Amino acid sequence: GDGTLETLVDNLDGKILEVTVNDPLNRPVNAKIGIIDNGKTAIIEMSLASGLALLKKEERDPLETNTIGTGELIKFALDIGVSKIILGIGGSATVDGGTGMLYALGARFKDKSNNDIFPSGKNLLKIEKIDVSLLDTRIKSTQFLVACDVDNPLTGERGAAKVYAPQKGANPDMVKILEEGLVHLALIIRNSSGTDIENVPGSGAAG
Repeated sequence: GDGTLETLVDNLDGKILEVTVNDPLNRPVNAKIGIIDNGKTAIIEMSLASGLALLKKEERDPLETNTIGTGELIKFALDIGVSKIILGIGGSATVDGGTGMLYALGARFKDKSNNDIFPSGKNLLKIEKIDVSLLDTRIKSTQFLVACDVDNPLTGERGAAKVYAPQKGANPDMVKILEEGLVHLALIIRNSSGTDIENVPGSGAAG
């Protein structure tokens, strides 16, 4: 959560760089990224790009918010040549299943007519195909460590929508839409890759 980046950088003799990315509602925001281990490791705090604290109370709406800014921070880290990324995922304003993050890294989400779908919580149900042909290939050679202190699965009674979406501004109707969207996204991923992400411990963290 908030403060993870500064704490790690201060204790590991690192440095902090600033980069402009998109906030959860696609507005420019100055975020920070930590660099340690002689430039080999980046520390990214999701909340600095996609965090709830970046929004006014009346702006909190996980049907509309996305994680594009977090993906942009990852891309920046790759651009400066890191081989490891520590990603702290507390404090997010989002329940987009990580689609915004992947979008920023080159993935595209298609509807049944093969039209591009912009990543957001409300659009998860529209996804029929995930195109990773342009996904940043540097991801494969980068080690990712996710700093997370919960074990909630992606869906279900303890999942991202039902547990965390209300904290991010969702009413019961919105929670239902988000839950259906995450179940659908998991199905698309399972059908296309053979990987079942729904019940992985911690997969529901940060939406």
